[in-house]
Formats: sequence, C-alpha cells, structure tokens
Amino acid sequence: QLLEIVLGRSVATLNISDVSLSNYIVMAVAEGPFPMISASPGSYVTGTIVRGLSEHEIARLTYYEAGFDYDLLPVKLVNGEEAKIYFPTTGAWTPDGPWDLSDWMFKWGQITCLAASEVMDGFGTIPSSHVAQWFGRIRARAASTINAQSSKHGTGTLNGRFEILERCRPYSKFFAVDDIKLCHETFSGDMTPPLQRAVFVASDAAVVLPYDPIEDRVLLVEQIRIGPIGRKDPVVWQMEPVAGVIDPGETAEEAAHREAFEEAGLHFNQLESAGECYASPGSSTDFFYLFVGLCHLPENLSNIGGCDYENEDIRSHIMAYSDLLAMAEASETASAPLTLLTYWLAHHRERLRRLL
Repeated sequence: QLLEIVLGRSVATLNISDVSLSNYIVMAVAEGPFPMISASPGSYVTGTIVRGLSEHEIARLTYYEAGFDYDLLPVKLVNGEEAKIYFPTTGAWTPDGPWDLSDWMFKWGQITCLAASEVMDGFGTIPSSHVAQWFGRIRARAASTINAQSSKHGTGTLNGRFEILERCRPYSKFFAVDDIKLCHETFSGDMTPPLQRAVFVASDAAVVLPYDPIEDRVLLVEQIRIGPIGRKDPVVWQMEPVAGVIDPGETAEEAAHREAFEEAGLHFNQLESAGECYASPGSSTDFFYLFVGLCHLPENLSNIGGCDYENEDIRSHIMAYSDLLAMAEASETASAPLTLLTYWLAHHRERLRRLL
C-alpha cells in the first residue's frame, strides 16, 4: 500500500519480484520508525525489485526519500542483475538493531501510509526539504486520523450522508488548513447544494490539570500564546493546564505523563480521565484528551520549565483549588480546557480526596 501511494498506481500493474543482496544489512533507525541499509561484509538481505518504472515514478520515489537524506545508488544483486537502492547519506542516521518489518507494519504501517498520502499530495509543488522539516507534524496528523476512528462520542446524532466534492490544502506546516467543498444530508433527508468550508487541521493533544489531593491545590502553567496574539488580545501570556501534542505511537495517557515532566518536572501517581472533546468542531480538528493528574505539589517546585529543543519558556504556578475555582467563576480562565477541568474537579474533588 505504501508503494502504491508513493508511485501513484496499483501494485498489481507493476513488474515486481523478490531478490537478494549480499554484503549488506538492513537496520532500524534510532531517530525514527524507518529502516536503513548499509554495507556489512558477509551479511545477506532479501527484498523486492520493481522493474520498468518511468522517470516520473522514480522522481516520486526520490521525492519521498530525499527529504530524509537518502540517495539512489547502484548495487549488484546476487543474481548478477544491477539495481538501485536508496542509501542513507553517511552519518545521517544511527543504526538501532535489526529491522523487523512485521513489527513495523503492526505499529507504524497505517500511520505511515496516511502520512505518505499527505506527503505525496505535495509532489511537484512542495520541496522535499519542507517535507522533512515538518514530517513529525504530518505523522501526528495521521495518528490523529487513526485516533478519530475510536472516539466515544456520537450517540444519538444523525449518521447521515456527506460527500467531499473538492479538497485542497493551501497551507501545511506545524498546522495545516484545508479548503473543502462538500454537500451533506439535511434533517429532512434532502442533500444540500455544494458548500464551501475551511478547516484548521491540528493534532490530538493531551491536557492535564495537576492536583494535589492532600494539600488541595493545583498547578497551572503560564506561557506566551499565539492565539491571543492573532486575536490582538492584550493578554498574550496565558494560564493553562499542562498540555501537549500526542506523539505518533504514544497514548494520550503517555503524553500526559511526558508533558507534565517536560513542562513542570512532575510525576503523577494516578491519572483520572475527565473526557475527550473537540476544541471547536465547526472550524478545527483540534481534539483534546482531558485528565486530572494526582501528584504531590511541593512548595519548592522549580517554576521555570519547558523543552529547550522546542524553545519553550514556561512558568509554573501552584495555587489553592479554591483560588482556581474563584478565577473560573470570575471568567478569568480564558482556556476552555482549564475551565472544563476546574468544574470537573469541583464535581469529583471530594471523591479524589477520599482516595488518600
């Protein structure tokens, strides 16, 4: 399926056969879920050869591989035939044990195919260097598509027809924007005329409010936010729960634990699920998995955190839960997840304190 996506045609139409290559080895890569091939005297690998590709199809393959520092180089197969293989640029990647195709297909196959579809949509218009720069976000969007298939909401809503007539992506970096023309079934059973819509395409995120049930206090993080800047809000440093994008291959719970440590140096004893929801389903794919994280919040907790490689500059604030509730009731919690988690905790607080 991945080869079909990259080449742009069915595998059934290709001239494919199994071949072998001596004095090489295929290894996993420490930096990501993909393989690399390198010289290894005495080793032996098997693979698939594709014959008769057009220059356009080879260009599509090269576009997909080149952004990750792979070059197409000639080799001689065991049967004496010459072939070309995409080799990593020297020093580009770190070998990390034997490559296991079956394991990769189980863990990464679906995500990789979805990500490849977005990558190849840019063939001929978007440089491969751009793809490499933003591939982590492309893969995260693919993972969000998979997550969407197991959402818990929807009971009692119309399971109606809709048709995407046109879809294009004029912008794609950390986030993406899609222009969509569609028609859909109405509650009367008719179909609408074509409708022009746009959607902000983001990645799923874990949002967690750290709570100390012994001391009855919470932790909020403060950082500059682009949303208020874009809205021309004078308050651009915002108070929020701990939050972050769920990395591909990571569960929402794992992301909540990771982000709490990265942003505030916290370790949770227990995570309480507080729901899952769209931020604004009329305009964005932003989808949040909400938690309250039970932990000890020490008085001397370092109040500056964040990941250097993400250029994060985050200040932590520890406060009594009663103070947070007062902020929410005074409309001073401008983050929707923070407001929701504040009132969720109001409902569950006594139960959580009885767990001690």
